[in-house]
Order: sequence, then structure tokens, then C-alpha cells
Amino acid sequence: MHDKVFCTFFHCHTDERGSANEDWVMHGVGWNRRGKGWYRLKIMLLENKVALITGSGRGIGRGIARLFAIQGASVFLTARTETELAAAAEEIAAEGGKAAHVTADLAREQDCTKLLAAARERFGRIDILVNNAGHYGPVAPLEEYPLEEFDKVIAVHLRAAFLLSKLVLPEMYARKSGIILNISSLSAKAAYSWGSAYAAAKAGLLGLTRVMAAEAARQGVRVNAICPGPVTETVMSKELGITLAKKLGLNPEDQLKGFLSSLLQGRGQTTEEIAQAALFLCSDMSSAMVGQSINVDGGASFF
Repeated sequence: MHDKVFCTFFHCHTDERGSANEDWVMHGVGWNRRGKGWYRLKIMLLENKVALITGSGRGIGRGIARLFAIQGASVFLTARTETELAAAAEEIAAEGGKAAHVTADLAREQDCTKLLAAARERFGRIDILVNNAGHYGPVAPLEEYPLEEFDKVIAVHLRAAFLLSKLVLPEMYARKSGIILNISSLSAKAAYSWGSAYAAAKAGLLGLTRVMAAEAARQGVRVNAICPGPVTETVMSKELGITLAKKLGLNPEDQLKGFLSSLLQGRGQTTEEIAQAALFLCSDMSSAMVGQSINVDGGASFF
């Protein structure tokens, strides 16, 4: 049997036997004692878990899927583009992880149902659901915003999260365990022009998070949300920046620099930083956190 583990997710303890800090951030590395010897141990925070991650062909979702696989989870990916999903699954497999995928349009109820069935058929169950899929929609003032486009944005962000959660909760309740993580946005808490549908959908996700948390907490299921700031490396962020710069009569570099200067850190966030926060909220390290919306935004919002 192992006597002690000298490492947690956030801090590695050391003693006279030596340091235990190498690679600990990614793997939770510690030192265990067996008999008279000491040896290095990799602690997998999501070992033997199954995670369904939407919008995981690229960007934040792909980053979360990769890190979860590194941490021992079997990950089921979904998005609308087969080539992106296949590339993400191949990347995870090349790193020794387990991944499967299926294309789906989560604005369609039948696709949500088929997605859950495919994930269960492949991995047997769903321990973790990450509702990440979505797109920004038109960049337009409210009075010019097309109703059809408004409905599409709400459908893929908010309605899909509702549907997938509704479909997965009975399984989680039966096991008395499970985690749902909703990827919201800084736009849910701050005021920016020309994105009414996106802001409404992301704010709606926070309301949904709180209601689900209230209903699920005593059933053994934790529900939380992350509000990322500008993840400037993603395709969506780059395309949005170009569109905003054009509307403002600026070049994209100046537009981005001006926006980032309003953040305390003065820089954008990375997919890895969002993935690390997601890992924390989907692991036992956050076992007392329920119904929370965590800002990972470099100091843009404070509630």
C-alpha cells in the first residue's frame, strides 16, 4: 500500500527525500513510499472518467479534450466539421489518449439524442458533460439583428446545453455522481455592442447553471460554468476581431491592442488556460464548488 502522496493539484510538498515538483502541473506528480524506497507517481485527475465535450474540433473545446485525455479521461468529441474532429481525435490518440467522435448539429434535437447514444455506445456512460459548442453570430446592432440568426445562436449555445443536460442528468442521478460544465463568456457579465444574441445566450447559460446546480447538488451532480475572456488564438476570436475592426474603421492589430489594454493583465487568454480551469472544475479538486461562474479573463470582470 502507498503511505503518502506529497502532491496536490496546486502545490507539491517536499521533504528531505527530495523535490517533487517536476511536471506536476500537467500530471499531478508526487512521491509515494513503498517499503523502504521512494518512487515518482503520476496522479491522473480524471482517470477512468468519460467526458463528452461539445464544440471540440478546435479552439477551447479541443484544448479541453486534449487535457482531459492527458489526465486519464476517455473523451467523446463532437462538432459540425468531420475533418477538424478527426484531426483532434488523432492528436489525442498520438499522445496515448482515448478519443472517439461524431459530427452533429446541436441546434437539432435529434442530433443531441443521437450524440448521447453514440457516446454511450462507445464508452458505456457519461461522467462529465462540457457544453462548449457555439458561434458568435452576426456583428450588428439589435435593431438590425436578423431574428433567424438570433434563434440560431440561442439554439446552439443555450438550447443545446439544456437538451444535452436534460438527456444526461437521469444517468448521473442514477449513479449519484456526475459533472456538467457550461462554457459561458465574459460577454455574459460585461456590456459590449453588436453581439446581442451571443451575450443573451451566454448569460442564459449562467442562469441555467444555477438552476441545474440547485436541482442536482443533492443528487451527487455538480454544475458550474466558466466565463473565458478573449482567447485570441481561436478562429472565432480572430474572425470577430477582423469584423469589429472593420466596423470601427481600425486595423485589426490596433483594435485588438485597444481591447486587451482594458484587461488587468493586458493580454488575451489561451486555450490551455481555459482547459486548466475546466480540469479543476471537472475533477475532485473542486468537490465543494457548485453553481459557480468562474472568470478566466485576465482581470476583465469581477463578479
